[in-house]
Amino acid sequence: MRNFDLAPLYRSAIGFDRLAGVLDSLSRTEQNQPSYPPYNIELTGEDQYRITMAVAGFDDDEISINVDQNKLTVSGQKGTEDKQKQYLHQGIAERNFERRFQLADYVRVENANLANGLLHIELRRELPEAMKPRTIAINGVKPKHIAAA
Repeated sequence: MRNFDLAPLYRSAIGFDRLAGVLDSLSRTEQNQPSYPPYNIELTGEDQYRITMAVAGFDDDEISINVDQNKLTVSGQKGTEDKQKQYLHQGIAERNFERRFQLADYVRVENANLANGLLHIELRRELPEAMKPRTIAINGVKPKHIAAA
């Protein structure tokens, strides 16, 4: 897997320790993350995103979506009634899962819906007014015209 040495960032940048910590935890999380269920992350518009997860066999009451301190956690818990079935072949994985996503600052979950075995989670990044770019007017003193003598 990829390993990044973040020591130069710690030595030469001040105030970026949180960013370095996020990068370090992401690389560790990615290595430990299971591959089930598969998912897509789409850019659907300016500052709008969609996570689509393939969760065939799960009902909406078996899936929970939680956001806590910029961490989105999607988990699925199958009920026990399916355990009593006897399969000759089971190709549809209906096992419990937990998938975590690190959200950037000011990204919030707008809504989620489940249709045709796909869970769609809509996200939007909303910067506060204080952080949006703005144009500053230059207020100068206009020079007085000197009368010709």
